[in-house]
Amino acid sequence: MNPYLEILRPFNGLMSTIAPILVGIMEKNMGIPILIGILAVFLSTGGGNVINDFYDYRIDSINRPDRPIPSGKISLKNAKNYGLSLFITAIILGIVISIMINSYLPCILVMLNCTIMYYYGRDLKKLPLIGNITVAYLTGSCFIFGGLILGKIYIPLFLSFFAFMMTLSREIIKDIEDVKGDELENANTFPIKYGLKSSSSLASTFILIPTFISPILYFINIFNVYYITILLIAIILFVVSAYRILINQDKYTASKVSKLIKTGMFITFIAFAAGSI
Repeated sequence: MNPYLEILRPFNGLMSTIAPILVGIMEKNMGIPILIGILAVFLSTGGGNVINDFYDYRIDSINRPDRPIPSGKISLKNAKNYGLSLFITAIILGIVISIMINSYLPCILVMLNCTIMYYYGRDLKKLPLIGNITVAYLTGSCFIFGGLILGKIYIPLFLSFFAFMMTLSREIIKDIEDVKGDELENANTFPIKYGLKSSSSLASTFILIPTFISPILYFINIFNVYYITILLIAIILFVVSAYRILINQDKYTASKVSKLIKTGMFITFIAFAAGSI
């Protein structure tokens, strides 16, 4: 894969675009503004990943030595310029959307999130739990972004809550996975400061809360039977994830649980889409 594409982590970027796509599907509105919004989310997420790798290259040389910067495929200077260019492009797209729908809110959210992503890579990631919360907010805000574009807020807010909680749990689990390299770099992550057991308990809590709240949307008739049927698959994955990380916090288990959560989130998003048909 081309290193400039690889450093974007395109799969993560596409996962982020699921948010505005899902909001568009649920509201049965996939017009030009939401399509531009999808591109803005992908580019800003990619920019955040590039800037994160720029500031994190020393740790990545231990934990992820094959990534474009530590492997020497992309220089530090080019990486920073590339990341900032992606942010600027996303902001321009946000301005276009705001002009089209006659609302400044989408543009403000794009600018805010690009700023947060920059400072996350530079400073916030080093703060225990604060960095995890920042990533979770950025993920959840993509649903709010889609809602702002279409003038809808209530269902996007719940989707944002779900994504926030699941992402927060996954970020803590990823810190558990990377604890060895983080310790060598004197990083101040939550697992290093408070221990693996406390971290796994907190991550499990953030997994289980939205897991058991989500079915309520079916019982209060917001979504149809397709929603609850598909959701049951995700619920099983989430419960298994919580159990596994509580029992074992080694690198291998943390990696597997992180992937399980990502899979469960994807299935849940399918459930949201199917449930709105």
